[in-house]
Formats: sequence, C-alpha cells, structure tokens
Amino acid sequence: MPRWMRWTVFVLAVAVVFAAISLLRLRRRERELQQNARRTEEQAQRELTQPVIVTPSDVKTKAKLFWAAEDEPWALAPVVIELPLSKDPALRAKQVLNTLLAGPVDVELRTLPADAALIEFYLLPDGTGIADFSEALSSSMPSGIQSEELAVESIERTLQANVPQVRRLKILIHGQEVETLAGHLDLTGYFPVYFLGTPAPVSAPTAPAATPSGGPAAAQPSPSGAAPGPTQAPPAPAPNPQTPGPAKNPAPTPPAGQSPH
Repeated sequence: MPRWMRWTVFVLAVAVVFAAISLLRLRRRERELQQNARRTEEQAQRELTQPVIVTPSDVKTKAKLFWAAEDEPWALAPVVIELPLSKDPALRAKQVLNTLLAGPVDVELRTLPADAALIEFYLLPDGTGIADFSEALSSSMPSGIQSEELAVESIERTLQANVPQVRRLKILIHGQEVETLAGHLDLTGYFPVYFLGTPAPVSAPTAPAATPSGGPAAAQPSPSGAAPGPTQAPPAPAPNPQTPGPAKNPAPTPPAGQSPH
C-alpha cells in the first residue's frame, strides 16, 4: 500500500474517533439539558402547588389530594402534600382545589386540564359546595366518559378528604349550569361528598330503656326520619310446654255417689 494511502487511512480513522467522541459528548450534554429542564419544571410545579396564605389562621396541614394512579389506568391515588390551609371551609376548599388544578409533578397524572381555573367556590349552609370553573374545564377536557368521571371524582375525593363541611357538590362552568362536562358526564345534578370521618348512623333500639324513675323511656326517633311514636315493649314469650313448672295440689276427688259441691 502506498504511503499516501496509509496516511489517508490514518487521518480518516482519527477523524472517525474524534467524531465518535464528539457525538458522545453531544448526547451527554443533551441528557444534562433534559435533566435540568425537568428539574426546572418540577420546581415550577412545586411552586404552583403552594397556595398563597390568604388569612392569618392558615396553618401547615397535611392535605390529601387525588390524582391519577401510575400503575392502574382510570384510577385515583392519594398524594399527601403539606399545605397552608385556612380554617374557613370555603377558603380551604379553594386552596385544595387550586392545588389539584396545579397538578402533580408528573404531568401525565393530571386529572384536570392544565389551563382550567377555579373562578369561585361557594359553600351553602346545608353543606352544598358550588365549584365554578372556567370554560377550559369543559373545552380542554378529553372527551370520554372515563376521563370525565375521573376528573369529577378527583374533585369529590379531594374535598371529601380535606373539607368535611362539604356534603354534596355542584359544578358550574363560568357561572352557568351545563348539561354535560365534555359531552358525556351529566352536570345538571349534584355529586354526593361524604366525609371520611363521619360515623355510620345507628338505628334506634326496639325496646325501651329503663329510666331512673322507673317510668317508660322517651320515644326514640325512627332512622327514616318519621315522627316518633310510643315505643312498645316486646311481647311476652309463650310458655314452653316442655318446661317443668311448680307442682300444684290436685283437687280432691269426691266419694262415689256424692256431688263435688
């Protein structure tokens, strides 16, 4: 092989080695940039999930929010976040819902559209919570019954875990009642919200309890909400013919030919 050809091969080999080294450096730099961008995004998400303290009574509380589960499709998973929350239930509901809207660190686990916003939250004396969202909650929601149900359920369960005063939920879109969320889920009614710490109702006893004065106990209201009536004592048990009782003296048998009187 001529010398010039050897030099040519050598130069080409050196160029290939340098190109490979440069490519590895570029890939490493690209990964570093992606990691830095991810860290910046995570930091921004964490800053969004910290609601501003709006009242002096706000205290750091471990709030439980519900976003999509990583390993189970169309299911929710609780995430505990320490937040400054107000003692006022309406303000507290706004704080946790704004945090829910801000979304988790992993944007793939969002249950609500990123551009949706909570306009206002009202709490009526009967426990009805009215959440008024921007139009983006409806227009940016992926159409489908499962995605719509998951979105509303995440709102319900977040309120359920953090605001016990809310007993049922009404969702409005820009101050108006709409028929569906994004074409499927009905929004014309109310969604029940039951606080996790509420004990189950106990039915009234069937027998009257004894009072210190020996009189009948006060009538207990029925579980169905009907007007209370007098409480009846349980019927006395029927005598058992197999149970032996005390012996009785038999009547004397009159002598023959005499009447019993």
